[in-house]
Amino acid sequence: MHKKSSNFLESISFALSGIIHAYRTQRNMRIHSFFVLVVLFFALLLSLTRIEMAILILTMLMVLTLEMVNTALEAVVDMVTEEYLPLAKIAKDVAAGAVFLASLGAVLIGILIFGPNICQLFK
Repeated sequence: MHKKSSNFLESISFALSGIIHAYRTQRNMRIHSFFVLVVLFFALLLSLTRIEMAILILTMLMVLTLEMVNTALEAVVDMVTEEYLPLAKIAKDVAAGAVFLASLGAVLIGILIFGPNICQLFK
């Protein structure tokens, strides 16, 4: 059992451990992280506005956050039962669906923000 944090720095340490665990153990977290780096590279290359950057950063953090929540939920479900249970499947599928919807939204936001910039490059 995880001990309760006694101070702020310990809380940050626990949080960072969770992020590292998700990155090391979850393929989709690594895939999302790769795309975050690609998007940030192109955002800097195209000199996006501060508002565009803020929207992209919030969107990317939403996807990464939901991926971590999905990981946590899957761990709890797996901890509770090893047998197939329809409700466990629903919990896992719905959490995965939330990540999928956030990812789809991120792609659409990326198209809206990068689309005009890319079109300008080809004019």
